[in-house]
Amino acid sequence: MCKTPVIAIVDDDRSIREALDDLILSCGYKSRLFTSAEEYLAAQDRAAIDCMLVDVKMPGLTGLELQAVLNEQNTLKPPMIFMTSYSDSKTKAAAMSGGAFAFLGKPVNFSQLVQCLEQALKR
Repeated sequence: MCKTPVIAIVDDDRSIREALDDLILSCGYKSRLFTSAEEYLAAQDRAAIDCMLVDVKMPGLTGLELQAVLNEQNTLKPPMIFMTSYSDSKTKAAAMSGGAFAFLGKPVNFSQLVQCLEQALKR
């Protein structure tokens, strides 16, 4: 039996977390919701995460800072798909050079996000 992919949603905006959660569930995946990068880092079962949807700008650690921490930990890191309202080229370049799978602007185009998720999960 195949394992159902688990998608981490790391975003400080509750309405965005809930909308993404609904989308993830409608695709047949499981989701884990995190209100901050710090909450994600504190999770004990991060190894079960198959892909991450991460907001760039959050209180506390930003999405880019979360990416840097995960890169420093040198552990298995799931593909990261960044989502942001601040889609300037410098931020996108930083995310992609840090190993991001994709960088999407908000509001997120759901069909584009689903396609991106499917590609990331094939890695």
